[in-house]
Amino acid sequence: MLPTPVPRLNDHATPGVRRYERYVAIGDSSTEGIDDPDGHGGYRGWSNRLAQHIADAQGSVLYANLGVRGKLTREIRDQQLAAAAAMRPDLATVFAGSNDILRLRFDARELGEDIALMQRTLIAAGATVVTFTLPDLTPVMPVARVLTPRVRAMNDALRRASADTGAILVDFAKHAVGSDPRLWSDDRFHANAAGHARIAAALAHAIGLPGSDDAWKVPLPAAIRRDPLAWWGGEVAWVARRVPQWARSFAAAGRIREQRGPKRPRLERVDRVTDADRARDGTR
Repeated sequence: MLPTPVPRLNDHATPGVRRYERYVAIGDSSTEGIDDPDGHGGYRGWSNRLAQHIADAQGSVLYANLGVRGKLTREIRDQQLAAAAAMRPDLATVFAGSNDILRLRFDARELGEDIALMQRTLIAAGATVVTFTLPDLTPVMPVARVLTPRVRAMNDALRRASADTGAILVDFAKHAVGSDPRLWSDDRFHANAAGHARIAAALAHAIGLPGSDDAWKVPLPAAIRRDPLAWWGGEVAWVARRVPQWARSFAAAGRIREQRGPKRPRLERVDRVTDADRARDGTR
């Protein structure tokens, strides 16, 4: 069967600057955009923000987002990869593994093999592929200390896969700013709007987007130190509130994953947003 024709854009590229016409994102809730509300009942997220960065730099881009919350790496490989490759992207982001580290059985080797397969497939389809590591979650969520060995193993697997395939790796784990609690949502497992903006800025810089820089690495201003007793009280209250929510989420995870589809399953055009447009509609 012949592949479905993919539309092309007619904008003029800047001489000497790489142009990205088709960007496809695959992954889990991070790629979907949780927890970065778009103001319309959905989520924006770093992938949407990256697509906008690209459109602002070159005029427009065709963008699809196949990410679905709760997906394991193997599910992303089996359910999203073929559709992504069929769109013949010249840019693709692959991020997975956060849900794998929460399961009773975790195999970093298998995760790395699945990531490498996804990267190779998309590179063979003509895409520049970008992947990133997960920062240390302990400063964000002290109870996550028990997950630290798994996070490190996952990150090592992502590094090996990217080195083997030639994918671009943004190593957030090597930069302290990624572990700043102020960049994470109340659930402490998803980035907030500021965190998603940082991720998008880092990826834009990694692909050499005009106007991007490495300012995303700059730490936030020093936080006001809290009273230790107040801090511990807040941690206890957070655990009491969040752990039951997690238990309910895990109990329903399989059903939710089966029912939910991607928020942007087809390539759709994203156009440049000017400063005047942002001032008029309040776009960040």
